[in-house]
Amino acid sequence: MKTNITAAIAGLALLSGAGLAAAQDVVVQPQEQIIIQPQQETVIREYVKKKPLASIAIPGVELNIGSTVPETVELHAIEAPDMQYEYVVVDNRTVIVDPGTRRIIRVLD
Repeated sequence: MKTNITAAIAGLALLSGAGLAAAQDVVVQPQEQIIIQPQQETVIREYVKKKPLASIAIPGVELNIGSTVPETVELHAIEAPDMQYEYVVVDNRTVIVDPGTRRIIRVLD
């Protein structure tokens, strides 16, 4: 009986060790960071200056690159050649958003 219990404990130890080893193999890919070129930023700044929006508040969302803007927030297109980004003004800061993912890619002060 003592041998069976020892074997069972050894088997459990092996299984838990294998589970830990498998968990270590999980690789989390970082979010791809979108880089806005300086000339793009100039176009964006000029556009939002000409087309100001009322500032809104988004409770619970931090204005960090990579944060997601909720679906309930209306994004506005930046109507300029080769510009695929949209924007919204949150807490008096212009937030540039990738409309496909709704992730913040730049916050302009």
